Amino acid sequence: MREPLARWSALADRIDAGTPAHRDRAVDALRAFAILGVVLGHWLVTALTRADGGLATTSPLAHMSALAPVSWVFQTLAVFFLVGGHVAAQGYESARGRGVPYGQWVGQRLGRLFRPVAAVLVLWSLASGAMLLGGVGTDTVRTLLKLVLSPLWFLLVFAALTAATPLVARLSPLLPLAVVACVDVWRFGFGGPAWIGWVNVAAGWLVPYTLGAAWSRGAFARRAPAALLLGGGIAASAALILWGGYPASMVGVPGAAISNLNPPTLAAVAFGLAQCGLALLLREPLARVMSRPRAWAKVALVNLSAMTIFLWHQTAMMAVTAMGLLVSTDLPGLHTVPASAEWIAVRLLWLPVFAAALAVCWAAFHTYEQPGGRPRGRRRRGSSGAPVTVPSRIVATSVPARGNTSPVARTVPTPAGESAVTGQAGRVKENLDA
Repeated sequence: MREPLARWSALADRIDAGTPAHRDRAVDALRAFAILGVVLGHWLVTALTRADGGLATTSPLAHMSALAPVSWVFQTLAVFFLVGGHVAAQGYESARGRGVPYGQWVGQRLGRLFRPVAAVLVLWSLASGAMLLGGVGTDTVRTLLKLVLSPLWFLLVFAALTAATPLVARLSPLLPLAVVACVDVWRFGFGGPAWIGWVNVAAGWLVPYTLGAAWSRGAFARRAPAALLLGGGIAASAALILWGGYPASMVGVPGAAISNLNPPTLAAVAFGLAQCGLALLLREPLARVMSRPRAWAKVALVNLSAMTIFLWHQTAMMAVTAMGLLVSTDLPGLHTVPASAEWIAVRLLWLPVFAAALAVCWAAFHTYEQPGGRPRGRRRRGSSGAPVTVPSRIVATSVPARGNTSPVARTVPTPAGESAVTGQAGRVKENLDA
């Protein structure tokens, strides 16, 4: 036990020592928490139950409305768009300062987003065909594909906003917020067509994205604007839920007449403003925590595989669920209807199993998140045949601070036996700036 802890401690120290001093570690912490919030949220509020010989999707939120506050904790997409806008705006300004053309900049960023997607699409195309040929019902295949592919809408919106960064970076968040409000008034107040709500897919997430861009320009240097976002967002969310007829859950609930998320409503955007305000207020405490090497190393490594974690977490959950079908009886918390406190308690016990399945997916597919042609630390031998130390670059996970035109990384000696791991950590920036 002492040896693994000692190795982890040494690795954490090297990641910490190799992180340039100007990196904003709090940004990376917020991004990691946002990704993990989405993953845990899906694992907790998504259930697959047996139905007509196949599988159907349901949610504990559909059976126990008192659990709506759970969605307030784990629906963290607004924070991800906040960080995305902040990083993209800084990155674009840095690229312009270095003379990098827009096409090259956006191509690199979108490539980092979509390289890992190809592996998911290929595997599930093959798996779907195999299931259909094996006699699995089309409803079950459709249910599984919906769970796998539904998170991709988020990537499409994020990619579109990233590509539009030069146009929207200086846009006031009040403009898209006004669009969301007008769309909702039209839909719910005047009986407008349901399709108009999909305008809010772009406008709704543009609100935290432009807040992030404003953050990159120093708009939240003082705490007062962030506190105003937090207080105003909470007040507006409460008013819309209590008196505006919006549902309390901030995620979609099967069978509900209105979803706050698909498409985003004014209540979801107001709640996102509160989340963004809280995130901005937590920057300094997070920075202090991230100054500890072990805490920072965990965040850096999560960021290194953020896309792999996001894209494969639903597959991991479904793989465990499918394996459970080999048992003759329905497993509590896995196949049973999520309608009791017992289901919640047992579901929590399944989370480590889902995490283990996700680790298997990570081992198989995380290389698709790595850029090609990057140097990797590797074992070399001297003339005597003995292993020697090789350098490994450790760089941070967010774009350079304003005023820096290029990231600076220090070269840190890495024992050859661990150089592959630290070499991975050294590629965090290129993988996750997007």
